[in-house]
Amino acid sequence: MKAQTEAAYKAYVICTSPRSGSTLLCKLLAATGQAGNPKSYFHEPDIDAWQTYLGLETQRFATEGDRLQALFSTALEKGSAGTGIFGLRLQRRSFDYFFRQLAKLRPGERSRITQIEAVFGKTLFIHLARSDKIAQAVSFVKASQTGLWHKAPDGRELERLAPPKAPQYDADRIKEHVDLFTGNDRAWNEWFEAEKIAPLRISYDTLSNDPVSVTALILKHLGLDTAAAADIDLPVARLSDRINSEWIERFQNEKAG
Repeated sequence: MKAQTEAAYKAYVICTSPRSGSTLLCKLLAATGQAGNPKSYFHEPDIDAWQTYLGLETQRFATEGDRLQALFSTALEKGSAGTGIFGLRLQRRSFDYFFRQLAKLRPGERSRITQIEAVFGKTLFIHLARSDKIAQAVSFVKASQTGLWHKAPDGRELERLAPPKAPQYDADRIKEHVDLFTGNDRAWNEWFEAEKIAPLRISYDTLSNDPVSVTALILKHLGLDTAAAADIDLPVARLSDRINSEWIERFQNEKAG
């Protein structure tokens, strides 16, 4: 199904941090057939990594400007998927580097908002956050250790970044990521305030508990047909299990002590 011509926006950016439900949200929006194919097209703070991810690794360019133009044009094409709406997931760790490259492409634009809209069109900003930072940190540390980041509802592995390994409780790493993810949210909110952005705010809990309604809400804000969210099958399964619960409880008790 194609996007409606009266769509309120031409693009959206999911502003988030790891283990906040962004993979679920991206897959849900892509499955509507109306809202592009949102992914982390600019995930690594490395332009060579962008070129590889976008499938342009074998190409050579006369100037850096030509290279950047090709990268952003390719991302726009892939992230729109023929719908007329571009979707992008942007992790906070990628933020500064992403905008430094965008500024090179659009040096005449004064603000980051005008830079991004000059390339992608009128943009809706979505802030996807997880209020329970301990649970978020535990999820990240466990996934990093086991190598398994996402699996399908039928149990198939969708994303594994390392060979299987038994998880080991690590209070220091959990604390490190509690602080990191807390800082990510603070940085996003400071940027929204500085740029006078009123983002559409989505919580991890709401998304997990009612993914169809959240998908429909985003489609509504984009000016698209909300009915497209009704018959979507869940694309990923929760990885949280007894180990997550035990680590969370242990960390909370140690923190309280």
